[in-house]
Amino acid sequence: MHYDVFNGDADGIIALLQLRLSSPKQSQLVTGVKRDISLLKQVDVEQASSVTVLDISLEKNLQPLKELLAKEISVIYIDHHRSGDIPQSDYLTSIINTDPNTCTSLLVNDYLKAEYVNWAIAAAFGDNMIASAKSLANKYGLTEEKQALLCELGTYINYNGYGRDLDDLYYSPSDLFNILLDYPDPFSLIEEQGSAFSQLKKRYHSDMSSAQAAKVLADETNFKAFLLADESWARRISGVFGNELANQSPDKAHAVLTLNSDNSYTVSLRAPLNNKKGAGDICAQFPTGGGRAAAAGINALPKQMLGEFFDTVAKYYQQK
Repeated sequence: MHYDVFNGDADGIIALLQLRLSSPKQSQLVTGVKRDISLLKQVDVEQASSVTVLDISLEKNLQPLKELLAKEISVIYIDHHRSGDIPQSDYLTSIINTDPNTCTSLLVNDYLKAEYVNWAIAAAFGDNMIASAKSLANKYGLTEEKQALLCELGTYINYNGYGRDLDDLYYSPSDLFNILLDYPDPFSLIEEQGSAFSQLKKRYHSDMSSAQAAKVLADETNFKAFLLADESWARRISGVFGNELANQSPDKAHAVLTLNSDNSYTVSLRAPLNNKKGAGDICAQFPTGGGRAAAAGINALPKQMLGEFFDTVAKYYQQK
C-alpha cells in the first residue's frame, strides 16, 4: 500500500494535488488539522510499500521515518520546515529547502517542471509567500486579476486547515484534497457556482469579520499580540488573521493567541515580512512549539509562560 502523508493546510494539500494530478496513484491518505504534524507515526510499517511525505517537519517525524527506512520502505520527503539531521539511506529521496521564501508546493512545482504552476502559485499565496507567488505568476504572464483570484483561493484553503480538531474545519483536509482533484485548472474551481471556493469564501469572511474585535495583549514597536476567544471560528481564523496582520504591518512581528480549555494558549507567530527570521527558533524554545523561520506556532503555551514568550519575541526582533 502507498501512503500519502501531508499537512492539512494549503501548502500540504496543493503539494499533493500537483503530484497526484501529474501521477495518479491509489493511496492511503494521512493528514489532519494544520498543527497536527506528527503524522508519519500513523503509517503502518507492516502495510506500507512506499510513502510520500509533504509539508511536515522531518525533525518532528524522525523516529517513524527511521523505522520506515529500516524496513526498506521507499520514502519521498518534500518540505520547507526545520529538518534537523536528515538520515542517509538509499530508500530516502529528500527535497528539503528551509529558505523562508519557498514552500513545499513551490518545491513540487520545480520537481514537476511547472506542470501545474497555477496551483503552486495559489499555494504560495496561501502560505503568505506573497513575493514568491507574485514573482512566479509574473513569470507565467498571469494578470493582476488572475493573481488576486489565486491569492483568494490559496488563502481560503489555508484558512480551512486551522482548528483544534477536524470538527472545527469546514472540510476535512482529505475531503478537500479529493474535491480539488477534479480541477486540474484552479480557475475552473473559482468560476464554478457553489464550489468549495465559494463555500470557503463565505465562511472566511464571516470569521474574519469576528476577528476584527480581537483583544490586544501586547503592542510594542516591533511586536503586537492579539487574543481570540476559545471558539471554533477563532481557531479557524487564527493563522490567516496572523498573515493579514503581517501584511498590514510588515516591520512588526505578530502573535495571535487563542485560549484553550486547559487555560493554555495556542499561538500563531509571524515574523516581520521585512525580516523573515526567527519565528521557528523562538517557538521551539517553548513546550509544543516549532515551525519555520517566517511562521511558527505553539500548540499549548502554559499561561504562566505568556510573559516570557512576549519578552522573547520582543527582544529577538529588537536585536535584529
